[in-house]
This record gives sequence, structure tokens and C-alpha cells, in this order.
Amino acid sequence: MMIFLRILTVLGALILGAAVAAEPLAKDLFGAQKAASRQKPAGFGSYSRGCAAGSVQLPETGPTWQAMRLSRNRNWGHPEAIDFVQDLSRFAAGQRGWSGLYIGDISQPRGGPMLSGHRSHQIGLDIDIWMLPANNLRLSRQARENISSISLRRANGAYVNDNWTAAHHAILREAAQDRRVARIFVFPGAKVRMCNDEKGNRAYLRKIRPWWGHHYHFHVRLNCPRGSRGCVDQSPPPKGDGCAEAQQWVNNILNPPPPDPNAPAPKKRREYVLADLPNQCVSVLRSN
Repeated sequence: MMIFLRILTVLGALILGAAVAAEPLAKDLFGAQKAASRQKPAGFGSYSRGCAAGSVQLPETGPTWQAMRLSRNRNWGHPEAIDFVQDLSRFAAGQRGWSGLYIGDISQPRGGPMLSGHRSHQIGLDIDIWMLPANNLRLSRQARENISSISLRRANGAYVNDNWTAAHHAILREAAQDRRVARIFVFPGAKVRMCNDEKGNRAYLRKIRPWWGHHYHFHVRLNCPRGSRGCVDQSPPPKGDGCAEAQQWVNNILNPPPPDPNAPAPKKRREYVLADLPNQCVSVLRSN
């Protein structure tokens, strides 16, 4: 009898595993959407596990911006994200050598996990902004597929290189001082350079956070809009300007600490299915 029960248990596990494996991946479902849902704008879930209703498309070209890599169809976001892009791009247009901003990925039309490239950007409140000065806002669709941004890092991100300018500092500062902004991710050397160069109010530096990569673009993350239900904010950054932490990142790049022999082996990230996302994401997908 015990053997029979064990066989049933094993068979049940195999059947359940096969059913899960057969369920379509959330990234395929959301990546296939070509337009936003006809719903009130809202982000559901968290930046790395959610979806977006009623998104607005950033126009491909505006007076002070251009959306890049249009074939990805990722120039969609919450209305506050679109407003933020337009506001910051107007400021950037006043900087020497800049006519505005080149905008990378925001979100897919209905948010959700992306087919490639990001774990976040799922609720329409993350924005990638190129480091390349946008001095030509007449780029064709084809040009926007082929042009690349520039890297600002040196020594694996410990320092900035000669592409760094005072305008980069000014644009990042303007973005961080916006009340809508929760965090800005940039490579460690850029944060340290800003810490060393800033002579005025340093409070905004708290929002500038060092992170791997982010030397071709900086990543702006907005707070959940006021009154949002179902949108999960990231925890606020630690108190203080964060400059000592950024310097430690740089120190570790220049003199890597020895590997921890007791550190667990990294686990492969499981791909989400629709059931892993907030319940509201079902209606976001089904909306015409």
C-alpha cells in the first residue's frame, strides 16, 4: 500500500510539473501586446513583478527628445513617466551640446516581464536615458536602430572617462531633485564623481544609487503615483548622501575582496508565468 501511495505521489508531481511547464511564460504574453489596455492608468505589482494598465506611448519624436530602438515597442509608460521625460528633456535642451534626450526603454504597452534585457521596467515607471548627448533630433527610424550610446566609465566603472561632462552632472541632479523620482541607478564611478564635484545642496545625492552596468545610460525609477492601489514602491534609499557607500563600491572594483567560500551558488531565475503576477494583470491582458 505504501509503495502504491508513493507511486501516486510521484505521478502527481510529474503531472503538476508538466502542467506548469506547459503554461505560457508571462514574458511571451506581455511581449506580444502591441498596444496599451483601455483602462485607467495604473501599475500593478512591483517594478520587477507586475504589469501596467492604460499606458501612454511616448511620441517617437518631440521637440526635445527622441525615443530609440523603436522596433522594441518599449516607449510606453504611466502618464507620469511620460510627463517626466518631457520635463527633463526640456531641461537637458538647455545644456551645452544637448538638444534634449535620447530615451531608451520605458516599458512594453502593457508592462509585464520583457522578452529580453530587463528584470524591471514592468509597471511603466522605469526609464532608461542615454548618456549620449542628443544633439540631433532628426534621426530616422533606421538610424535609431543602429546608433549606440557612449560609455562614461573607466577602470570597470571605478572612474568616469573623458566623455563625462558637467552637463551629465546637471541632468542627473535635475532628475534626482524631481519629487516623482525614487531612485536613479548609475555606475559607481559616476556617483563618486558627483559626490566629489557637488558644492551645493547634496540632499539629492541620496537618490543616486551605484549599480552594475549603467554606464551607457542612467535608469530613473519613479515612485508609485499618489493614490495608486496595487502599486508597490521600493523601500526608500538609506539616509544620508550615500557617498561613502559608493566609494566602497569603487574600492571593491579596484581591489576585489576574496570570494566567500561559504557563499551559496547562484540560482537560475525562474521565468514568471501569469499566475506569478498580481491578479489585475489578467484583466490587463484581456482588455481590448
